[in-house]
This record gives sequence, C-alpha cells and structure tokens, in this order.
Amino acid sequence: MNKKSYDEQDFTIINGAKGKFNNEYDLRKQFSSSTSLVGHASLPDYKNPFTNAARVDTVIKCGGSIAQNRIVCAFVGLPGRGKTYTANKLSHYLNWLGYSSKVFNVANYRQKTVGTLGLESHNFFDPANLEAKGLRKEAAKHALKDIIRWFESDNKNTVAIYDATNITKKRRRLVLDILTPEDIDVIFIEIVCNDPEIIKNNISDIKVSSPDYKGMDPDKAEEDFNLRIAHYEKVYEPLDLDEEEKLSFIKSSNIRTRIIVNRVDGYIQTRIVYFLMNLHAAPRTIYFTRHGESQFNVQGRIGGDAYLSPRGELFAKKLPSVFAEQIPENQKVTIWTSTLKRTIQTSQYMPYPKIQFKCLDELNSGVCDGFTYEQIEQQYPQDYAERDKDKFNYRYKGGESYRDLVQRLEPIIMELERFHDPDHTIVIIGHQAVIRCIYSYFMNYNHEELPYVKIPLHTLIKVTPKAYNCDVELIPLNIPAVNTQRDRRSKPTKVEESKSNSNSTNLPETLNSMELSSSSSN
Repeated sequence: MNKKSYDEQDFTIINGAKGKFNNEYDLRKQFSSSTSLVGHASLPDYKNPFTNAARVDTVIKCGGSIAQNRIVCAFVGLPGRGKTYTANKLSHYLNWLGYSSKVFNVANYRQKTVGTLGLESHNFFDPANLEAKGLRKEAAKHALKDIIRWFESDNKNTVAIYDATNITKKRRRLVLDILTPEDIDVIFIEIVCNDPEIIKNNISDIKVSSPDYKGMDPDKAEEDFNLRIAHYEKVYEPLDLDEEEKLSFIKSSNIRTRIIVNRVDGYIQTRIVYFLMNLHAAPRTIYFTRHGESQFNVQGRIGGDAYLSPRGELFAKKLPSVFAEQIPENQKVTIWTSTLKRTIQTSQYMPYPKIQFKCLDELNSGVCDGFTYEQIEQQYPQDYAERDKDKFNYRYKGGESYRDLVQRLEPIIMELERFHDPDHTIVIIGHQAVIRCIYSYFMNYNHEELPYVKIPLHTLIKVTPKAYNCDVELIPLNIPAVNTQRDRRSKPTKVEESKSNSNSTNLPETLNSMELSSSSSN
C-alpha cells in the first residue's frame, strides 16, 4: 500500500466512525474534548487533537486510569520480614505499568539525621531510649511531608510507598493525621512472617545490603539486627480487624500464604492486591538471553520469523556449556522461549524442559515487518520521525508499541514473581524488545529509558533480586554478532526539518501519525 492510500484509508475510517463532517474544522472539533485528558493519562501532551485522542485511547485499552488518585501504601511489620523488598518490587511494578511511584524509606531519613548506626545500633531502637524515639518520629514525619511535596510537584505522581515499621496504632494514626487532610488515600500493608527460613534469608540479605552494616562483620551484624527486632517485638501491635476495621489495609502472612483485604477499592488499589497475591520473596536468580544472531539481524531487518545465522548457530551450541558453569549441580532448569523460530533454534541444545509462550514473541512491527530502517524512512517518513519523539508509545500500523508489549508481558512478570523454588532456575530466551521490557521491570527503568536499554546479542544476563536492588552480571560468550542497538537520534530527519520550516498541516499525514503514534522498533 502506498502512502497516499494509507492516509486516505485512515481518513475514511475516522470519517465513517464520527459521521459526516463538512470540513476539517468539524473533524478536529470531535477530537478536541480529549485533549484535556492527556495530562491525567501520564502521556506527553501533543498539540494535535488527533494524536491526543489516539494516545488517551491507548491508555484506556492498556488498563490505565484517566482519573488518578493520590495513594500512599504505608507498610507495617517487624524488621526482617520483607517490607523493603516488597516495597521496592511494588514500586517497580507500578512504574513499569505506567503509574508514577516512589519509595520513601524512613531508614534513609533517619540515616541522614544521625548517620549509619553500625554495631550496637540496636540500642537506638530500644523503646526505653526516649531521645532516639523522638529522632525516629521526626524522621518519619519528614518522610511523610516529603510524600506530600512529591504529590504536589507533579499531578502525574500516583503512588507513594512509605517504607517504615508503623508497628503501633499510635504511629498508624500519625500517618493518617498527616496524609488524609491532604486528600491522600492511605492503604496499610502489613507483612507478617513466622517462617524461620524466610526470616533467616531476609536477615542475611539485610546484613549485607543495609547501609547500617556496611563493611561490618556479617555475624556481628546479624546478632545486632536480631536484638533490634527484639526491641520492636516489645511494642508490636498488629493490625486489628476489630479496632482498626475502618482502615483500608492488606495483611499478607508468610508471603501470600494468607492475604486479608479490608476496605480496599479502586482500580490501582486492586492491582496492588493482585501483585501482592503473586509476589514471593524466596531468593532466586533469573537468566535472560536474546536468541542467537538471526538472518534478519544480519540483513538489518526488523521482526519476521527468520532462522539463525551461522554465528547464531554457534552461539546456540556454546550456550549450554557456559550456562552449566553458572548453576549448582543437579539444579532444576526450565527454558522459556517465544513461539518464533530463532528462539526455539537457540534453545535446541539446552538439555532442559522447554516451554513456549506466545506472549514472549517479539514486538509486532505491523506493516513494517521485515523492513530495514532505511525502507521505513523512505516509505513512511512521517512515522519514522514520530518514532523517535516518543518511542515507548509509538505504535506501528497494524502492530504494537512498547506500551502494548508491557501489557502483554504482565503475565510473564507474574509467573516470575510467584515462582518460589530456589532450586529451580528459569532461563528466558527472548527478543530485544521483550527482554528490554522484562529487564527494565527488575531494574526499575522508566518508560523513556526502557526502549533504549542495551541488550546485546550472544550475552547471558544473570539477575538476582535483593531487598534494596538487583545484582546483575553480564556473561558474554565472545561470539561476534551485529550490533542491533539504535540509540536516540541527535539530528532531526529531513521530514522534521521540512515540518519546522512550514506552518501548514496536512490532514491525511496527521491521521497517519495518530494511527501509528504508539510503537517502536524491535
């Protein structure tokens, strides 16, 4: 289809859907009402009303919320129960879906005030230490006031996560007294854990990654942290289903073994419940790798269902031995691939069970499938220019955007989060855009960064989630391959230059941009 018929078809579809219009002004008027919604949909504002309408529609279809709340998730629970781990994972999940979220960790505020505590720090948490108790309360209030300022700084900020113990009813009342007058919804999330093995793993992680014990002897750090927990246990008041029945809260026991939900409503709030029902804190490592170099990679073409190149075949043969060096003996392994030939071929020499997932297929490039970037620029110059303006939301005609791909991959994220066998390793053999999305979830990259994350060919990526961060190791197999990374352009295209020199607007081109304004290359 040539570009003229492409635009005319778009015009016909919209004209038919909206009724008969006398002129271009009437058509624009039908879309103008959606312009004011764009700011609430966490999307960039564009002057063109057609583009706005398309982008708002994209968010609605993907599960976004036009009317956004200001929500605080206030954690409750003893130290070493997985609150910080859960808080960070929840923030990653919400940001990944497109809801602006930030963790406010009270320990960071306390450390700014009194410094890192080091050994014998447990005395600072003794309820009989009134001076320290006052300092801890001031740190908590400072964090809460910063939350309010964060909401006020940008109306797109949606969920603040208040990472603190909040173990007494009095402290929970303080949270409500500060936040509710600011028209902020508060959900308390209590993490209860009585499983000795989970607690042991959490404490082992904290004594290594917590700033309080940086550079300290691990055994002494663990001993001190256990004394800290004992101080908290003296005054701990779990959420009370009778006395605190009017509060909105989620109570998770032993990592989703039992979840109690009380007075929780709203779309985002229920997504939070859904996530917590799938989250598991068991230590584990996940491996990712792209398929071996394909014939389309060599030719500079995107999409398709090509076979591996000779170098890609060499990578597939070498991958099993390199991977075997990374895992313990007798470790269970399952390989996840897409349904496309190049990932299945790459997995063929791996001596483990394999599962194919349709949702792991590469980003759908629609009418541009099999094109080189040069061909896209020649045949669809306007769309080629629009892609670099907003690569995350740009959608190919008849294809997908990165935003669409994130929504498609949510079941994979849930499967990875609920998977809790430390003796069973998952390896995902996928595609560039797919691994960018999954990797960005674990690393908490924002939507602007996500489409440009470097995922090189012929490299094994090892990711181990921790309480405060993720450990990442890149393991190159030293087999040459083409570089498929396309960074942001620093110079405008010829189309952009010509547009900047013209004040006229071509209506069919505008419609074309609207239809394609949400996806990216693979």
